[in-house]
Amino acid sequence: MAEKQTRVRTRDVVAEGLYIASAATRLTLKNGILVHILAEGEDFDADRYLPEARAALITLADEAEEDAARTERERKRARRRYSDSDGTHDYRSRDVRNLRRRQKQSLHVARELRARAEDEVELRKLVSDARDAAWAEVAKNIDRTLRIESARPDLEPDYERMRTARIQALQLVDLPKLRARRRSIAKQQELREQGVEPEPVADGGPAPAFDPGELE
Repeated sequence: MAEKQTRVRTRDVVAEGLYIASAATRLTLKNGILVHILAEGEDFDADRYLPEARAALITLADEAEEDAARTERERKRARRRYSDSDGTHDYRSRDVRNLRRRQKQSLHVARELRARAEDEVELRKLVSDARDAAWAEVAKNIDRTLRIESARPDLEPDYERMRTARIQALQLVDLPKLRARRRSIAKQQELREQGVEPEPVADGGPAPAFDPGELE
C-alpha cells in the first residue's frame, strides 16, 4: 500500500512538473508571437515557431537533468551524515530516500520533455495554445482602449449642452446643499462643546457625477 501511495505521489509530482514546463513554454512562445506580429509586422505561421517550441522544451529538460545530478550529489553526501540538520538543504542520512525519489522524478520529467520535443503534434498544440493566448491578450488590450475612449465625456454628441446643464445643477443645487451641510456640521460641533448630543446630520445622498475639468 505504501509503495502504491509513493507511486501516486511521484506521478502527481511528475505531472505537475510537466504542466509547469508546458506553461513556461507557452509563455515564451506567446511573447515571441506578439513581438513578431505586432512589433515586426509578420504574418502568423505555425511552422515558424516549431523550432522555438522544441528548443524551449529541450532547455527545460536540460534543467531537469541538472537538478537530478545536483540531487544525486546531495544524496551521496547525505549518506555519510548522521547528525542533526542545520537547515532546509542540509541533508542527512534520513533524507537519502527522499533525495533518491526526487532525482527519479527530475529524470522522469526530463525524459518526458525530450519526448515531447520530438513530437510534432505536441509542438503544434503548444504553438496553437500560445497563439490563442497572444490573441486573447491583444483583444483584451483593444477592449481596454475602447472602454477608455468611450468613457471620455468630450466624445459624447450632446457634451456641450449637457456640460452647461451640469454646471447649472452644480451652482443651483449641489453647492447650496454642500454649504447647508457644512453649517449643520458646525452647529453639531458647537452643541457637542456645550455638552449636548445633537441629532445626526441627514445624508442628502450622493451628488451627481461631475467632472471638475468642465469648469475650465
